[in-house]
Amino acid sequence: MTNILHVSASVNGENSNSRQIASKLINRIVAADPTANVVDRDTNASEISALTGETVGAFYTPAEDRSDAQKEVIAVSEKLVAEVQAADILVIGAPMYNFSIPSTLKAWVDLIARVGVTFKYTENGPVGLLTGKKAYVVVATGGVPVNSQADFATPFLKQVLGFVGITEVEVIDASGFAVNAQEAMDRAIANVEAVELPAVA
Repeated sequence: MTNILHVSASVNGENSNSRQIASKLINRIVAADPTANVVDRDTNASEISALTGETVGAFYTPAEDRSDAQKEVIAVSEKLVAEVQAADILVIGAPMYNFSIPSTLKAWVDLIARVGVTFKYTENGPVGLLTGKKAYVVVATGGVPVNSQADFATPFLKQVLGFVGITEVEVIDASGFAVNAQEAMDRAIANVEAVELPAVA
């Protein structure tokens, strides 16, 4: 059974272009593998918040030495990390806000990028621990072209995912919604249809 983690970050809920396009991709994957299990993670959930000193302190405290308060502080991070660890495929809906990713998606990144858990440092540099996974990133924009000089969302997400070991990353261009929404949606759907799906185990 394939485990798919769908990470949504748009503030527009079900009306979100990135969410709709990501869902179309997930539907393609599930059609090819009806046994696939989908876990939805909305980064706008109130439990996902920006890092604090208490959170970072708990991260760097050995698990066996953490107080009950520290365990509570990182409980959400533990849950988010477990979701990523269990996933075979990540589908991330990443709308571009002011040239980069939404702050809530950055908060999600900060809670899953954990030294000794999802990556480690070695004499030869950092090594990602979330290997053997595939990620699809739907980058939806109003007018900024994906992979242009003004696009700081795509390279950031590819860097972060690679850093934790997810090096197989495919970006789905869903740009131009503020220019011509229908044309942008048609192009994005065509890009979804053109994506090569992972082999079914």
